[in-house]
Amino acid sequence: MTGEIKTMKMLKALRIAGVLVLVSAGAGMAQEELQRTAKGISYSFEGAFGTFDKGQLQRGYKVYKEVCSNCHSMKLVAFRNLSEAGGPGFTDAQVKALAATFTVQDGPDDSGNMYQRPGLPSDHFPSPFANEQAARAANGGALPPDFSLITKARAGWHGTFNQFLNGIGGPQYVYSVVTGFEQTPPDLAKEQPSGKYYNPYFAASHWIGMPPPLSDGQVQFDDGSPNKVDDMARDVSAFLAWAADPKMEERKGTGFTVMIYLAVLCVLFYLVKQKVWMKVEH
Repeated sequence: MTGEIKTMKMLKALRIAGVLVLVSAGAGMAQEELQRTAKGISYSFEGAFGTFDKGQLQRGYKVYKEVCSNCHSMKLVAFRNLSEAGGPGFTDAQVKALAATFTVQDGPDDSGNMYQRPGLPSDHFPSPFANEQAARAANGGALPPDFSLITKARAGWHGTFNQFLNGIGGPQYVYSVVTGFEQTPPDLAKEQPSGKYYNPYFAASHWIGMPPPLSDGQVQFDDGSPNKVDDMARDVSAFLAWAADPKMEERKGTGFTVMIYLAVLCVLFYLVKQKVWMKVEH
């Protein structure tokens, strides 16, 4: 009798465990259905021979400056990087003027006080907030991420072969999030947190604290380029891709040179081998 009771208890426990597994799996599948993969758009810098479009990088910088820099920092990028080879192609004079549009904290002065001054080419992009607490307070408790390496933090960035198969990864993700805001589905409206927006491309959750950052015509480009949300999202995601990997073109050039060198070396080794073993009888 005791054995039968133990068996019944064990079967009951197994049934409960099975139900929990099914519920968990169902919740996981529902979550996966809500999350979408990044949109498959292309960039000029994809592939082994891809290069950055300087005009696009300059437009992307303007979108960052006028829109993104209000919340997001780029602490690892200096203004002087904007004029370096492989980058947006700004002149030194342009970089000096661009840096001066930012206000940078410096000091202490002779009295021991910190002071504000216009930015210099040697300065890094300043943060829009004095500290993390101020950033959270201004954004409903959410901390806007630094944009210096935002594209490298996303899947698909590393490995040229992987990029051939799956796309560039990080920039596509940024583009998808920026353009991916949608009306909240009716079945999710009741659970929408206050101050959150529905974005099925956001990796952490389909709820994001950032409101749609772009609107058609928000940024005016000097070259008259289109400034729809799609266009600006492409430009700024390309700019962030450059910021995360500013030596990409140099690295690709070096890799191509090495491949040619190795190919020539292999041919020479083969000819030497043929010459040395030519008279050897088998």
